[in-house]
Amino acid sequence: MRPIFVLIAFVCAHASGQIVLRNNDAPPVTIATADITKLPRHTAVLNDHGKQISYEGALLDDVLAKGGVDFDSGLRGKQLSTYVLAMATDGYEVVYALAELDPTIADSGVIVADKREGQPLGPNEGPLRIIVPNDKRPARSLKLLHEIDVVQLKK
Repeated sequence: MRPIFVLIAFVCAHASGQIVLRNNDAPPVTIATADITKLPRHTAVLNDHGKQISYEGALLDDVLAKGGVDFDSGLRGKQLSTYVLAMATDGYEVVYALAELDPTIADSGVIVADKREGQPLGPNEGPLRIIVPNDKRPARSLKLLHEIDVVQLKK
């Protein structure tokens, strides 16, 4: 299947600690990592190969909403065929269904983390990363977050 359009693309300027949000043809919006820290804060515990590590950050759905994804009335119709592709600076990529991030459908607890055990993320993890706390292994928890594309598939 091929995507018919990209709803939003987030590009994290890794060295500068900011995210550029692109929503179709709308002018890009830049959000600094410091702005993400102003969103409601949540913690998530990652089972990293048997070790429990606590992370802090904003819910991924709150970050997506800041970029224009409307979760207020719950996803319906074509929106349910939408995926979120997260990409790391090292080339690692992970796909999430947008529906699994919709708080009216699921309590995924997926966060965009900026802290590990109360400290800023180190250079091998951040400045931002995605934590998926309910997965049995950390394969979908992405380090070195660089870009997020929200894409609706053709029906």
